Amino acid sequence: MSLLSNLFARGGPVLSEASARDAAAFTALHGQSFRRGWDLQEVEGLLLDQHVVAQRAMSGSKLSGFILSRLIEGEAEILSVAVARTSQGRGLGRCLLELHLRRLAGLGARAVFLEVDEHNKPAIKLYGRAGFQEVARRPNYYPLSGGRSATALVLRRDL
Repeated sequence: MSLLSNLFARGGPVLSEASARDAAAFTALHGQSFRRGWDLQEVEGLLLDQHVVAQRAMSGSKLSGFILSRLIEGEAEILSVAVARTSQGRGLGRCLLELHLRRLAGLGARAVFLEVDEHNKPAIKLYGRAGFQEVARRPNYYPLSGGRSATALVLRRDL
């Protein structure tokens, strides 16, 4: 909780629930953060889906980060987490994840799953610190340049 206090004390981003009005900003940040960014229709569809839970971090009127999950029958899957490059390394991803996990627990989630590229060391570290553990691997899941691919680590955390 002190991390949240420190973030807000410095005039850091404000965390809140996201809505379909955030779709364009989410689309832009997702595109900057991943090899294959989602298009506007994909993001709008997710934000309008009754099973999707989403939080955002705003620095003034600018999106600094977001997290999206789908929650069905007590199980959640984190679909995406993105933090703007200018906000990385300051604990924002951790704050978003902690807030999101509390929200999912409050909505009845008993377990949370996610997939992460085996080479994404910062994300793997973030999830490990949050209590996620590897439960499976999906070889050749993420396409890389030059016809190569990367393994997805499937992580789980019980709430």
